[in-house]
Amino acid sequence: MDIYRKNDIDNNLSLLHVRPLDVMIVGATGAGKSTTLNAIFNSEVAKVGRGVDPETMEIRDFSIERLIRFWDTPGLGDNIKKDEQYSKKMIDLLYEKYSYNSKNYGLVDMVLVVLDGTGRDMGSTYKLLRDVIVPNFPKDRILVGINQADMAMKGRHWNFMINKPDDTLEGFLEEKCNSVVERVKEATGIKIKKPVYYSGEQNYNIHKLMDFIIDNMPKERRKLVL
Repeated sequence: MDIYRKNDIDNNLSLLHVRPLDVMIVGATGAGKSTTLNAIFNSEVAKVGRGVDPETMEIRDFSIERLIRFWDTPGLGDNIKKDEQYSKKMIDLLYEKYSYNSKNYGLVDMVLVVLDGTGRDMGSTYKLLRDVIVPNFPKDRILVGINQADMAMKGRHWNFMINKPDDTLEGFLEEKCNSVVERVKEATGIKIKKPVYYSGEQNYNIHKLMDFIIDNMPKERRKLVL
């Protein structure tokens, strides 16, 4: 596959002295984590659930050579018991370690939180951030992407001829990005970087999503405190 900004990824990894970059993808059921992965890989690497039926029941990884490895996690919001089980699996992965020069480092370098752009079940995502991610992971390594941009505003302002939002929808999505920053601050106490909006289903703004990840790659290993 043609690897987007391969040299930039490679140069950034040279600062970490470790390969690959490990990115954990999290979100509520139906947010589109699998369609996001399929768009990034330009191939159906992850099975997509339809409606609110989850497909990812276990944590799985997908690699782009030895450059980036994405960890696809189960979606939350189905029921309390499953959410507890899945949350524990995510926390376990966040504390997965490797040793280098007699020091322990965390396997996961970054977390990408996928939000549903239609506004469905935002509460589960904020709860995921507040209870699972933020207490167990450095805040400066957390990114948020807003998926399903094509379905926001009930899909009425998506121009399918040119595969992009019209001016009305673009304005709505920009406001949504700013709103998410504020909502996350209210829910967790941290200020995240302004999210990127995109559509995995329509393969729209996927390069911007990758730019978001690559431009915010950490410059050092994540020290793990056990």
